[in-house]
Amino acid sequence: YSKIKSMKNYFKEIEKKLGDHIKFERLLIVDNSHKHVGHKFFNKEKLHLQLKIKSLYLSSLSKINAHKIIMKILKKDLQDKIHALEISIEK
Repeated sequence: YSKIKSMKNYFKEIEKKLGDHIKFERLLIVDNSHKHVGHKFFNKEKLHLQLKIKSLYLSSLSKINAHKIIMKILKKDLQDKIHALEISIEK
């Protein structure tokens, strides 16, 4: 239970970090870590996350620029807590 609770708290942190820098209408964060257990560089301490973000702002940018913005905001997380990040941007 505490792992689920801390995961929810961490997802709220990510949501806040993104919301402090970009406008979005909806954000869904999916933990896909279980899909990567057998992979060569799998580390149970780091997460494989998928961000499904609905943002008129991000969808107005090129896909590369939108991804760069998200990666910059989550730079520290990508070093410490996130191993892989899949980003889907909806209009």
